[in-house]
Order: sequence, then structure tokens, then C-alpha cells
Amino acid sequence: MQELIAAIHMHTRYSDGTGLHKDLADAGLAAGVDVLLVSDHNLLVQGMDGYYQKGKKRLLMLVGEELHNPTLREKGSHLLAFGHNQELSRYTREPQKLIDQANLSGAVSFIAHPIDDPLTKFGEDEFSWRDWSVKSYTGIELWNQFSEFKTRSQSLPKAAFHALFPNFMNQGPLPQTLQLWDRLLADSKQPVVAIAGSDAHETIRTVGPFRVRLYPYQWQFRTFATHLLTPSKLTGEINTDKSMVLDALRQGHAFCAFDLPHATKGFRFTCNNNDGTFIMGDRVQAKSGLTFQARLPIRTRVRLLKDGLVVKEHSDREVLTYLTKEPGIYRIEAYIDYLNRHRGWIFSNPIYAV
Repeated sequence: MQELIAAIHMHTRYSDGTGLHKDLADAGLAAGVDVLLVSDHNLLVQGMDGYYQKGKKRLLMLVGEELHNPTLREKGSHLLAFGHNQELSRYTREPQKLIDQANLSGAVSFIAHPIDDPLTKFGEDEFSWRDWSVKSYTGIELWNQFSEFKTRSQSLPKAAFHALFPNFMNQGPLPQTLQLWDRLLADSKQPVVAIAGSDAHETIRTVGPFRVRLYPYQWQFRTFATHLLTPSKLTGEINTDKSMVLDALRQGHAFCAFDLPHATKGFRFTCNNNDGTFIMGDRVQAKSGLTFQARLPIRTRVRLLKDGLVVKEHSDREVLTYLTKEPGIYRIEAYIDYLNRHRGWIFSNPIYAV
């Protein structure tokens, strides 16, 4: 398997971002990203899918949408969709119909910032998802960088500190979002894929004579990513590569990564039984016995969860191994010490033992 680094959920000048698509591509190439998935609000910008190259580095840009109903008094219920060719904004009045239309169009769909706090002192509303009766979406945005900023910046001093020194801000997915994901995994009759979203805008603020660029695209792409496991590297053929990226997202062959403290590339979570080796997002038969294994790029704290509960944990290991015959939903969390704080580092998609 190959590994592609994907930056997901970002905005251009076509909605509330500050950069052009080429600016985002330049930032992605500088950050070492393989794939950018752009999502302006209720707008599918046509003609931007394709490759950008600098030297030997090549980046694939795919353009989707962040969809929501702007007429609602209670804001929220945003859905990310990628892989469709016609705008879906006409369906935003009914969340289930929107998801159904995304599926019919061949798109993957993710509930954006499912739990989102307001930042009232700075005029930022909350945009949580409202209707949890919906079904058949691909997954959720487990870790949204902007939502985390809002939650951790409720006072003016903290907001200013996190804006000016962003390396100190990220600590991990919101605990309530992790709990929500475990509930959805337990209750759903289908997988619920987790992604990490930058929610990048590259906000520019003027303070007196100074012009401050907050959370630049390049910094966000270098910091926050969804790593995809794919059959090959990018081939240079747009339809092949687009299908490969969307299939990896659809199947949950992916993990959420905070790459700033240390690169997460090379992390693997697998399961072996008599039928072979399985990866994140796969279903595996438990009756013949299972060997789960997580391999990390460095020694750190790692734990294996089954159905939302920790079943094995190491505080300073590169490898975790676990033998069982029990069915369940197994996933990995890894944590790392960075800037005097224990922080979330890697959150894998599950392997489903049945």
C-alpha cells in the first residue's frame, strides 16, 4: 500500500477564504501535501480539478462543496461533499435528501464540525450538526482545526495567544466528538469514516499599522492531515487518481494526523487472521482468531480501543500487538508530548471484526 497525505476542508475567495485555488496549491506543494480537497460554501467551482507541480513534487486538487441551508435561523448542519460534478446546494433544505443526492452523484459526504462551540466574544456562531436521524453519509469530521480553536479560545488572552502562537493550540479531537463517533459506530449498521479537516481560511486581520495573517494555508496543511492508504502513488491520470482518493475515503483506509510535532507518515494499523492481512476500514471475520498490530513512527503512548473502551495501552512503544477472538470495532489512538503538553497525534479509522 502507498500513503497519500490529504488536506481536507478549505476555503478560497469564492466563499470566505482569502486565497485563490493556485495559492492553496502552492501552499500544499510547499507543505508536502499530495491531495487537496477544497470545499467552498454552497458552490462547486468548476474547472479546478487537476494537478499542480513544482520540481518533482506533484499535487492533485479536487474541488467539492461545504453545503448548508443558509435560511435556517439555527445555523449549522454543514456537509462536506467531494466527487460530484453538479452543485448540490439546491438540496440543502432537507439533510437526508442532500446526503441521498450526494450518494447518487457518486460523492463521498462527511458531516463537518459535528460538535462546534460558539465564540461569541468574537462574533463566531456555533455550527453543530442538528439532525442525527440521517443515515448513509460516509463519515464525520472527527477533528476540525477551527472548531478546536473556538473551543480552546473562549477568553481574549487565550484567543490572542492561539492566534499569534498557533503551535500551542492543538490538543486533539474534542472529547465529546470522540464520544459521539464511538456512539455512531456502535449504533450505525455501516462504517462511519473519520477525517481530519483543516477548515482553512487564512484569515487576515489589520491591527493598527500591522497586517496579521492568521493560520496561513501552508501552516495548516503542514500541521493537520488525513493520511490515505491507496494501491499506488498518484499516476497523473485524473480519473484514475480521483477514483483512488475517493475510494480510500469511502472505505475508511485512512487515519487522522497531527503532523506538526512529528511526521506520522508510516503509521499502520492492521489485523491478521487465516484469511490474510486487513487494514483500517476493513471488515474481518473474528471466529478464527485475530492479531491486531499498530506500528508508529516513534516510541510514544499508544492505545487500542474496542467499542470505545481501552483494551490495551503502552506508554512508550513503537508497536502494539493484541490477540483476540472477540468481535468489535477496534481503533487506535496515539499521543505525543509537544511543547510541554500531552497531545493527540494519530486517530485511526476502525477495523470492524464481525
